[in-house]
Order: sequence, then structure tokens, then C-alpha cells
Amino acid sequence: MAPKTSKAEKKVAYDGKLCRLLDEYSQILIVAADNVGSNQLQNIRTGLRGDSIVLMGKNTMMKRSIRIHSEKTGNTAYLNLIPLLQGNVGLIFTKGDLKEVSEEVAKYKVGAPARVGLIAPIDVVVPPGNTGLDPSQTSFFQVLNIPTKINKGTVEIITPVELIKKGDKVGSSEAALLAKLGIRPFSYGLIVQSVYDNGSVFSPEVLDLTEDDLLEKFAIGVSMVTALSLAVSYPTIAAAPHMFINAYKNVLAIAVETDYSFPHADKVKEYLKDPSKFAVVAAPAAGGDSGGAPAAATVEEEKKEEPAEESDDDMGFSLFD
Repeated sequence: MAPKTSKAEKKVAYDGKLCRLLDEYSQILIVAADNVGSNQLQNIRTGLRGDSIVLMGKNTMMKRSIRIHSEKTGNTAYLNLIPLLQGNVGLIFTKGDLKEVSEEVAKYKVGAPARVGLIAPIDVVVPPGNTGLDPSQTSFFQVLNIPTKINKGTVEIITPVELIKKGDKVGSSEAALLAKLGIRPFSYGLIVQSVYDNGSVFSPEVLDLTEDDLLEKFAIGVSMVTALSLAVSYPTIAAAPHMFINAYKNVLAIAVETDYSFPHADKVKEYLKDPSKFAVVAAPAAGGDSGGAPAAATVEEEKKEEPAEESDDDMGFSLFD
């Protein structure tokens, strides 16, 4: 019979395993493991087998091992993990795609009943309909102020009722009623809380960002930099086009008000001296927009010119002279 391993030997073995994983993997998911059973955890390990390894342990032991390993290797990036080891958490070391691993972990959720004293993670709503309970069970509904009626010898809930609110403790009456109705309102599994990637720590929501989201955020950032640069008159690449255009407008305004001129200002001054040139330029544009407008104007001009031509040809003589 093999001798039992002592606690000290187990700690040494655990420390060696954690340090080896830190050296081998650069991506780590920090997951919350509240209400996760051993069988469920084993299924998760099986599902992630290949590119990922799940490591659970006491926070104090993990912090100590990480701190000592950081000092030995000189890699202070590992220290970013220490503040994340709060509560019932575990580490998933992976070489795969972080988003895919996170989605795989989310698949292993197991439904659970509402136990007395448990903090509800979500709102629990009892749907309307026939409960299948006999009328002697109406006391449960009366205590919880749930409107019911007797229909064909069974209790029927009339309207949907919000039985438990998120963050509230589950009472004995609520737990008993949900058990009688066969409702398992909660589901538990490993929940990704933070992501460690080559020394950087960020929220798991970042994994859901698409290229369109990144482009949108980048555009918003550029617009903010541009606005700030223009406000403080500080030149940047983002604000340069706007600064050049504003400078051109200022120079053009000075040229119009003074004798100073340059080629582009000459055209503007020419238009300002003779506004009729605006109409000459605008006529083709109007034709492109409204279709038959220029043709109508031409017909009207021809009609106006016709009487003048007739009067010139007659020269005061009638047809019978």
C-alpha cells in the first residue's frame, strides 16, 4: 500500500504545477466557481481537454506561488493576477482562442433549485397556468399573495407573478412553492470574470467586440481627438485637414475685404462683383436636379422673342397692302 501524501508534499506539487503552467501558457481566464459541483467541474475539464487546463485551489496558495514565481523569474506581469484571486475562483490556462474557450465554458451550466437562504442571481417569475396541485395546496399561494382559482379540481395561477427579485434571499415559502411546481429557476457554471493575456488584464466583454465595433470606437476616438485639438489649437494628424480648411477660409475672407489677392480669391471677387455669374453657373445644376426646368425656361424665352421678330419682318405693312 502506497503511503499517503502529506500536506506539505501536496503544496509543493501544487506550487510546481502552477509555476509550470504560468511558464507554458500566456492566456488565462479567471472564472467564478460558485455553486459548481465536482461532477460538473469534471465535465468542464473533459470538454476543454486539449488546449486548456482548469486549475482550482485556495486563493492564498495561488497568490503565494504566483508571487514567489514572479520574484524568481523577474516577470512582474504575473502579479496582475493576484488582485483577481478573490472569492471562489479558478484559473483556466489556454492556448486556444479566448472567445471560443469562453463560449465553451458557458455551455456547461446546470439547472438548480432555489434553496433557502440563497441569493437569487436573477428575477424569478412564476408563469400563469394550471399547476396540477389540488386545492389543499392553496395556502402556499395565499402566503405569497399569488392570485389563483380552482379549475377542474386543480389550482390555476391567473397572472404571472414576480416571486423573487434579483439579489434577494430565497425564503422557505418561495423555495417550497418552486419545488412543488417543479421549477428550477437558477443555473450555475463557471463564469468568466477577467481575462489575462500576456500581462494585460481586461473584462470578458472585450471578447465579444467585432471589427465593426472596433471601427466605430476608433472613429469616435478620432472625432474626440479632432474636437480637442481644434479647441486648444494643437495640431494633430486628425485635426490637420480641418485646420487647413479653416486657415484657407480666413485667408480668403481677408483677401475679399482687402486688395490682397491670389488665384482662388480672384474667382470669388469676380463673382461678388457680378452676381449674375452665379445664375449662369447655377443654370446647368438646376437642370441636372429638376429635369425639364431649363427646357421650360428656353421655351419661354423663345415665346418672348417671337413677337419682336414678327414686328421687325412686317415693317408696318399688312398682308393686303
